[in-house]
Amino acid sequence: MKAIWNNKIIAESDKTVVVENNHYFPHDSIKKDFFRPSKTHTTCPWKGEASYYTLEVDGKLNPDAAWFYPKVSALAKGIKNHVAFWKGVQVVKD
Repeated sequence: MKAIWNNKIIAESDKTVVVENNHYFPHDSIKKDFFRPSKTHTTCPWKGEASYYTLEVDGKLNPDAAWFYPKVSALAKGIKNHVAFWKGVQVVKD
């Protein structure tokens, strides 16, 4: 699977985990040069507290377009150390 935004591959892996129709990419599969920490946090009742990244590709920003769970609940241990995308990021099969 590939995650693409602004015509750049920002993550690529054959080991994504699908939860609630979102592909979660292993943290080590993201291209870290495109990711900036965000101060945004949200809470999922069964996964825990999510943290976000803002994407920056060729000078364009996509605020809070990627999220992950630094401390996942026992129910969500399959997505520990994984990142998912939204806000116009295309996730496509390689």
